[in-house]
Amino acid sequence: MAQQEAMAVALPEVIDLDALDAIRDKLIDAIEDGPVTVVASAVQRVSTNGLLMLISAAETARRNHNEFAVDAPSAAMLAAIDRLGLGDQFSGMMKQ
Repeated sequence: MAQQEAMAVALPEVIDLDALDAIRDKLIDAIEDGPVTVVASAVQRVSTNGLLMLISAAETARRNHNEFAVDAPSAAMLAAIDRLGLGDQFSGMMKQ
């Protein structure tokens, strides 16, 4: 059985409260279909809620037995993860 290719979900430059609903909807659809790769290279600003949503999406994917990865996180995203002390939660899903 061939492994299913991951669906890519590109994050916008700004992940704030206004952007969360659209991102959440894309992630829900992608996770239901199989493995997901979140492309985070364009992120310039991310809210705490945005990072927590990604952690929740990763857990949902895990429960559905699907892979979930964050690919090429921007320096701004990595700084926000570090500043909030969420490095352990993101360590298993990061692809550089």
